[in-house]
Amino acid sequence: MSPHQGRPEGERMTAGRRPVKSRSAGYAFLAGFAAIVVLVSGAIFVGFGGRESSRGANGGGGQAAPASSGNWVGTWATAAAASEPDAPDGHPDTSIRNIVHTSVGGTAARVQLSNLFGDRPLTIDHATLALAAAPSAPAAAPGTMRRLTFGTQESVTIPPGGTVTSDAVRLTVPHSADLLVTTYSATRSGAVTYHPFARQTSYLATGDRAAELDGTAYTTQSPYWRYVTGVDVWTTETEGAVVVIGDSITDGITSSPGANRRWPDFLAERLRTERGAPAYSVLNSGISGNRVLVDGTARYAYNGPSALARMERDALSRTGVRTVVIQLGINDILKSPGPIDPAAIAHGLERLAAQAQSRGLRVVVGTLTPFAGHRKHTPEREAARQRVNERIRASEAFDGVVDFDAALRDPAAPERMRTAYDSGDHLHPGDNGFRAMAQAVDLRLVASDRNTRVSAD
Repeated sequence: MSPHQGRPEGERMTAGRRPVKSRSAGYAFLAGFAAIVVLVSGAIFVGFGGRESSRGANGGGGQAAPASSGNWVGTWATAAAASEPDAPDGHPDTSIRNIVHTSVGGTAARVQLSNLFGDRPLTIDHATLALAAAPSAPAAAPGTMRRLTFGTQESVTIPPGGTVTSDAVRLTVPHSADLLVTTYSATRSGAVTYHPFARQTSYLATGDRAAELDGTAYTTQSPYWRYVTGVDVWTTETEGAVVVIGDSITDGITSSPGANRRWPDFLAERLRTERGAPAYSVLNSGISGNRVLVDGTARYAYNGPSALARMERDALSRTGVRTVVIQLGINDILKSPGPIDPAAIAHGLERLAAQAQSRGLRVVVGTLTPFAGHRKHTPEREAARQRVNERIRASEAFDGVVDFDAALRDPAAPERMRTAYDSGDHLHPGDNGFRAMAQAVDLRLVASDRNTRVSAD
């Protein structure tokens, strides 16, 4: 059937393209709509998922595709940051229900699980995917629970440092909706690969509750994402993905919990709703505390590997990636150890760009945002920030520049963030600031030909 056949009342079309659901329809409609299994005309899914350690930049990975027009695109992602410090033996006999939020929809889905920071093989005995019955709720929408398989097997063992992508399941996945990705391990699995600052509540339950619908067993709440690092959808409407690799500002560490108000979320909303916007998803590969040049230390392991070390895994290998946005550098100025070296930071950003461009991807870089008033602000660090920004604005190494500095700074005191945009710590924006960052992105930046450079105004 056509993507728009049977479109119910209350759904509007934007820019003559994709349907955008009004909030008044809410989750009641999404749950009912998602319960319909959409049969893609003539499509036969074969060979999806299975064990793998990496995928190509466009998600090919040697996997067969349905025999109808369309493509796989990432709808949600996170960057594995470290191993969970308080769970050295894993979570035996525990179901972990991760809640993740889609940026675009599709008619089938597959899930990536990671044992990147594991110290022993991780066995997932039972894994499921479902649409949440309500935002941030552990209950599944009726008719949407799907068991995940891996090379047709119902359990999978992931070696330390490895990842696996599930076989595809037929499921109508709406855009801007919460999904439940649940894993169950019966035995001790060792160090748990996780993302610590999810700004989203997930849930744990004792025993194998992976297929539970009502969610009542999920009584333990958690601020982490564990094991899950990506969800792809099969779509005929979305052409590709924008991946944002960044630090806590991209991670959205000061955004409202459970509200999906990180700046990449606001960018995804613009791409879904604005006339003439490219049909792209947005994938968030931010890690709080992350730096361009230096890995997280033993004390701050959750800061993750340096951006130079993780660029391939967290950005270039994402499914359907067309454009990479880089928002990094402020932690290289703020954190110890290491001298403040604006030239080295700027060169590191250019090296990141070169990695992506060598794969034929478009690269956009953001200027470093103001932070006067923060406890680590000094004249030396401010001068370093200004020099990095000068280099970014003048460099020919990038395909585009978005001036986050100009978008957030106080015109009366340019070293500071506007009060209306400040979360209160004078370094991280609040929800209004994150929206302003997304609004600062000229959408030509993410869609222009690689040979066309779009500069910050």
